[in-house]
Amino acid sequence: MFVNRISELALLNNLYRSCKAELFTLSGRQRVGKTELLSEFCKDKKSIFFLCNLGSEILLRKSLSSTINQVLFDSDRIHAVFNTWDDVFQALGKTAEGERLVVILDEFPNLVSAHPAIIPTLLNMWNQSLQNSNLLLILSGSEISMMETITHQLQMGIPDNRTKHHFLEPFSFEQARLFFPNYDEQDQVRAYATYGGTPAYLSVIDPHTSLQENILNTILNRGTLLFDDVLFIFQQELREPRHYFAILLAIASGKTRLNEIKQATGLEGAHVYLDTLQQLHLIERIIPVTESQPHKSRRGLYHIKDHYLRFWFRFVLPHRSLIERGFSQLVLEKQITPEIDHFSALGFEDICRQYFWDIGLSGRLSFYPETIGKWWNNQDVIDLVILGDQTAELVECNWSNQPIGTNHLVDLERKAELVKADLTALEIRFAMCSRSGFTRQLVDLAHQRNNINLYSLPMILKP
Repeated sequence: MFVNRISELALLNNLYRSCKAELFTLSGRQRVGKTELLSEFCKDKKSIFFLCNLGSEILLRKSLSSTINQVLFDSDRIHAVFNTWDDVFQALGKTAEGERLVVILDEFPNLVSAHPAIIPTLLNMWNQSLQNSNLLLILSGSEISMMETITHQLQMGIPDNRTKHHFLEPFSFEQARLFFPNYDEQDQVRAYATYGGTPAYLSVIDPHTSLQENILNTILNRGTLLFDDVLFIFQQELREPRHYFAILLAIASGKTRLNEIKQATGLEGAHVYLDTLQQLHLIERIIPVTESQPHKSRRGLYHIKDHYLRFWFRFVLPHRSLIERGFSQLVLEKQITPEIDHFSALGFEDICRQYFWDIGLSGRLSFYPETIGKWWNNQDVIDLVILGDQTAELVECNWSNQPIGTNHLVDLERKAELVKADLTALEIRFAMCSRSGFTRQLVDLAHQRNNINLYSLPMILKP
């Protein structure tokens, strides 16, 4: 099932309609849906779609030759092999002289690894002739750092900087919820906090069975994609995966400061592994939103970006032996179910952040948000701080099963005094986001004052 990706398809279609040669690179983590996006894009277009599998240079050239011959030439040339990569690009450029031709080389880093000279060859052919053709060449890959290097080499080697790049992000909550439309609002939040926004992971959900049954059947089940995929990806992409596992286990258990991670893992060089995980977009280092020089801040905290990855390291890996021995139901009942709401609180906060960006950029907030982030000191945390040109809105995101009352507002106002020095000349407003609604006293107070906004779960989750 292909879902959404409206803006990405629009970007690709704009490139297609440009009536000039275009070189486009697409990167993103494994399972995020790059191949599905590109397949959807080229459905109704004359196109060559080639997956660069692992293999030698000659095997890849033979395989690509066969694909090109099937699309461009008669059946009597089906087994002909282009002698060089120059010949490959020359044939593509020749075809694209008279008509629009889309060529997609998926998992392009595999070809670069097998034949590093492909980059200078492509640059030479592009600058000589392909730039004057009607070719749309798309290079995609999951090896993020390598795709960044490839993109940089292409941008540096093409004088008019015609190479464009896009990083494909996981689905937002609004997109992810399309995979479980039958769930009630609270379970939609829990499902997003569990499965995250990776399309391949979301696609295994059966929307007609409960979230608990889905977790049992698709995650706590030996041999399923979600049970094994994290191990597979880490073993494929990283050397010494055990060190990365130790770090992610520490972060998933709440050790988010560098010193805490070092102590939990025993890795003095933990910062090197943390840098690699950031480059792979698996974790992020966040700093208080009010910091004026974020790159120099020593107050950074490390968070796992992908919700499913956080779930896997929090619940699956620590109990993998029990699951392997057939005690999945026990893990669900004793470990996951009692903790799922505490675990989902961070997912709810992420959904609230997405919501405020949405209403802010669409003009439904009272001011335009320039930045949205967290604030904390050694004792206190403000879940979200929305900064505008003249306004700052301090937000509590509460995933409690009890309505929140005026005591929460009093506490948020106390925290406002602590952060006020960093928000000079800004009007300070307050907002409460609640899973379980608000007390009558807080609702009445919000009606009396003009600097308090209350956001219920149905309001935040309204499509």
